[in-house]
Amino acid sequence: MSGVSAILLAAGESRRMGSRNKMTLPVAGVPLLRRIASTLVNSEVGEIVAVLGHGEQIARALLADLPLRLVTNERYREGQMTSVHCGLEALSEPCKGIMVCLSDQPLLRVEDIDGLVRAFEQQRPGSVLIPAWQGQRGNPVILAHEHRDAILAGGPGLGCRRYIDAHPQLVVWQEMDNDHVVFDLDTPEDYQRMLQRLGSGGVDSANRAAARR
Repeated sequence: MSGVSAILLAAGESRRMGSRNKMTLPVAGVPLLRRIASTLVNSEVGEIVAVLGHGEQIARALLADLPLRLVTNERYREGQMTSVHCGLEALSEPCKGIMVCLSDQPLLRVEDIDGLVRAFEQQRPGSVLIPAWQGQRGNPVILAHEHRDAILAGGPGLGCRRYIDAHPQLVVWQEMDNDHVVFDLDTPEDYQRMLQRLGSGGVDSANRAAARR
């Protein structure tokens, strides 16, 4: 049994980004969606299911040669919760935990993902691990597999966030040593901030500064 499987949510319309499909935006020379997917592929997670919807053919082309499963959420216009359900239903391999990943967090590194996996494996049975940075709630979260059926039974109106908020006793907060879990791309301004941080070499300038200390 692999420790943690992953669901990559990549079905949204990214309306706040304007006319650009943010999944295709280059991040250090790599399209955003492929960068996130490659990070997961190179991490310690086991099965990976990517949920597609808006711009499906573009997304399939970006992910075509990566070792992950692609599924289509026909109801993606009804909101992210439907994609969560689609991903949960598509998981087929045994696991102890399920990592729910957003596809617009360009700063996440393999080390961040692996750190969360290891932290989850050290927690009590039935836990929900949520990363945080200086009091801010982040992503991705990891839920114990035993919660899968309860979320699915709640119908498309019950997503991970609502389920977690209804069961605060399950939550374990994992304080991170960087802000990658709270940095995402929603607007053109976010993208410009990201480009400034990555700089010419594609390396987070904040990490470079930390390494010099």
